[in-house]
Amino acid sequence: MGDYINNNVDWVLDTLGLSGFGIVLITLPLAVIQGSLGIFPFSTLIFLHISALGLVNGMLMSWLVSIVSSIVVYACCRYWFADWFERRMQRYTGRYSKWKRYFEEYGVWTIIVLRTIPIVPNNVISFLASVSGVKPGPYAISSLVGNLSHIGMFSIISSSILFPENDIGPLIAAYAAFCLILIGWFLMLKLRGRSRSEGT
Repeated sequence: MGDYINNNVDWVLDTLGLSGFGIVLITLPLAVIQGSLGIFPFSTLIFLHISALGLVNGMLMSWLVSIVSSIVVYACCRYWFADWFERRMQRYTGRYSKWKRYFEEYGVWTIIVLRTIPIVPNNVISFLASVSGVKPGPYAISSLVGNLSHIGMFSIISSSILFPENDIGPLIAAYAAFCLILIGWFLMLKLRGRSRSEGT
């Protein structure tokens, strides 16, 4: 399976005259499309990066591409498409209203948790952040942290397929610890906010 994927990636790069980090010329535009429309999983791009660049460089490039994509989508929605997105989300009021409330209440921590635990599509996270009053600076910071954990999870999956001989135990342990810390922090903020509201 890994050899088949590697051969196909090499064929694409050779056909387009790209090598190594040149794959970003393909994956960056695809990441913006994915971040806007969500028509394919971002894990596909992580898979391509790791296959073409190796585990460490592939993770790093996936992280950088995901940050650029999330910021571009956030900016476009915040400054150009906010009204359109609000109308679209009226169809899914019950599904996404609670997350929008969390965005407004907890801000960047909600973004980090949702990037870490992929239960809401990436494009929807960027859209919700843009219409929920999250400022550009905090959003950029949350994308740095949240996308790193997101990339880490899918890199573990990808590397286990592409490089089965590598020991991914340390990666799994680091990712699990990171997730537990983030979830614990988020729950603490939620409980603190609830206690404040009950005290007023």
